[in-house]
Amino acid sequence: MKQLIFIVTTVFLALLSGCSDDLLDKKPLDRYTDAVVWEDPALIDAFLLSQYAYTPVMINDATTIFSSWEGSPMNRDPRAESNLRYWFGNSAQTFGPGLSIEISDEAKYTSGAWANVVSEKAHGIPSDGGMMEWWENAYYVMRNLNDFIQRVPSSPLSEDIKEIRIAEARFLRAFSYFAMVKRYGGVPLLTEVPQLDSPDELLYPSRNTEQEVWDFILKETEEISKILPEVQDEYGRATSWAALSLYTRAALYAGSVAKYGELAENKLTGIPQELAENYFTKAFNASAKIIEEGPFDLYKADIVENNTNSRIENFKNIFLVKRNIETIFAKQHGGQSFDPGGGTTTWSWDICHAPRPSVWGQGNYQAPYLELIEAFEYIDGRPGKIDREYVESKLWTMDELWAGRDPRFYASIWTNGTPWRDAVASNFGKDTINFHRGLITLDGRTLTSFSQSYNGMPVVGDQAFFHASTGIVNTGFGIMKYLDPTANNMIWLMESRTDYSIFRFAEILLNYAEAAYEINRREEALIAINRIRERAGIPLLNSVNMEQIRNERRVELAFEGHRYWDLRRWREAEEKLTRSFSGIQYVLDFATRKYKVIIHDEIDGDQRPTFPKRSYYFPITKSRIGQNPNLIENPGYN
Repeated sequence: MKQLIFIVTTVFLALLSGCSDDLLDKKPLDRYTDAVVWEDPALIDAFLLSQYAYTPVMINDATTIFSSWEGSPMNRDPRAESNLRYWFGNSAQTFGPGLSIEISDEAKYTSGAWANVVSEKAHGIPSDGGMMEWWENAYYVMRNLNDFIQRVPSSPLSEDIKEIRIAEARFLRAFSYFAMVKRYGGVPLLTEVPQLDSPDELLYPSRNTEQEVWDFILKETEEISKILPEVQDEYGRATSWAALSLYTRAALYAGSVAKYGELAENKLTGIPQELAENYFTKAFNASAKIIEEGPFDLYKADIVENNTNSRIENFKNIFLVKRNIETIFAKQHGGQSFDPGGGTTTWSWDICHAPRPSVWGQGNYQAPYLELIEAFEYIDGRPGKIDREYVESKLWTMDELWAGRDPRFYASIWTNGTPWRDAVASNFGKDTINFHRGLITLDGRTLTSFSQSYNGMPVVGDQAFFHASTGIVNTGFGIMKYLDPTANNMIWLMESRTDYSIFRFAEILLNYAEAAYEINRREEALIAINRIRERAGIPLLNSVNMEQIRNERRVELAFEGHRYWDLRRWREAEEKLTRSFSGIQYVLDFATRKYKVIIHDEIDGDQRPTFPKRSYYFPITKSRIGQNPNLIENPGYN
């Protein structure tokens, strides 16, 4: 490269709150020649820090970053030029982290974002792609990382620091390839920077097989887990435990693809089935190493024995208490928001998901389905599925309707009657969410207009007001996980400062349990699942099956970006994502102040979710094949 386009401001330096002060004291960086960058230790490190920001897929599979209204270095997709969905709506700071939630069976899109996947959810991924793409941005990042890996050995950094920083770059590269292979199957594996005079096989590379990509990720993460330190001087950098966590996740995915997927004749998609046990064993062993040797454990600091409320608060605090014992690797959020004039190291989770009040009177952008609510068991061990006919047959208080569930339900979901600071008072009084949509009068009439009131009581509760006034159908639920009760939701986007857990100890236990079960080590699987259930405060199991392991994963990791990809790797998406989903409507009975519950079985309306078989892999697209004729399209997209 004749010149390195190098945009590093406090945006990227603030990625790690422990960054050295001398980096922040330097003059603003704009454009530097290669000679300057690779001879200055501070600029070399700043370049690597920028690549952490350029790997937004670590944050719930967001696919770009937003650094200014004029664009960012991550706007590589040509469709981004005139479409907010690509360069703003998919960003890690704004709406990108919500897309993997709404494309799954966790929630439906309601409103408020410059991006949604409603069409793809209803019809499958189109042949020209466009949904949660990680291709152009991926290869842009990997070019930068390959350049870094190539140049640092001859840089003025000390030898021990060189080895660690190169290992960090390899970690980011492995994570990028992980994000690609779970989308596209086999992709071109590039580990050097193409030049204008490079041979054609480097300038126009063919796709590697899917197995080769998985094996590359596992080889890389195994090697760098032995190079990276267990604790970095600056919190937020990749550690040996982060590398090993990526290894366990990748090995588990590869095992699932081998066991449940189909191997294409050209081997670009799929893995030979006979290799499944080998990958599951790798996932099991690596998870065991983290569990047995790592400094991590399930967060339990707020639990008071036999006190359910303490377990609710404890589960909330896993995601609110920074640097707690459960966090293996996190993306830090802090400092100034983007508006007005600050950095972009914060994100928008609260404004997107918190109840009202908010600056635009919306929130609740992704509304959880009733089916997810039913996945949470009762605290006495009963299944969580409700008798829908019975529920619709009588009036309920919220305690009667939702009492006695897994404490993780209350920590992950909000609904009518959930306490929330500054919520507008009506039936419940102040600081409690009012989600009713309709009112039954003393003479038995049902009023529905959002503009009406009856004897001083709003016909539509404040939380349902925006959706009712705009004709949007809601499920009756919102996302509580990660919500910061102190966040200021009356300013703008990007005011959330909760850290995002990329890897946490509970996932490792779940990876371990699933892998153990797959290789017939059922007792180990049971022990791991019961550790999670004990922390949650629900009855321990005497035995365990795969359905229970998968459900435990569903409720423990809800809204953390796992569910969509889990259903794909288990090859259950065709069944689980091709169906109608449900929501509820609360209608307030004025006389009793209880609620009639109406269950809507077709809550997505005309946009009924459909997952065609071809969507197990994203399309390579005609556009990319036109640029590189050595690429081959995935099945079903020709």
